[in-house]
Amino acid sequence: MQLAPDHVQPDWPDGTPQQIHLDLYVDDVKAAHDEVISLGARLLKPADNIEWTDGFQVYADPAGHPFCLCW
Repeated sequence: MQLAPDHVQPDWPDGTPQQIHLDLYVDDVKAAHDEVISLGARLLKPADNIEWTDGFQVYADPAGHPFCLCW
């Protein structure tokens, strides 16, 4: 990966398919959330209920690429 100074971050959600989308399965979503936020991610769509046994939250990395934390 490299920094692209003229990069325009994608919109989410967008009708145009993304080049890549990662679903990252974690054991402790609260700890994983704190970690990705501390690394510069921002939350795009929170889970309806984080206590559910199955769920996901959508984030964007610092360059704007969307990814999910799943549990």
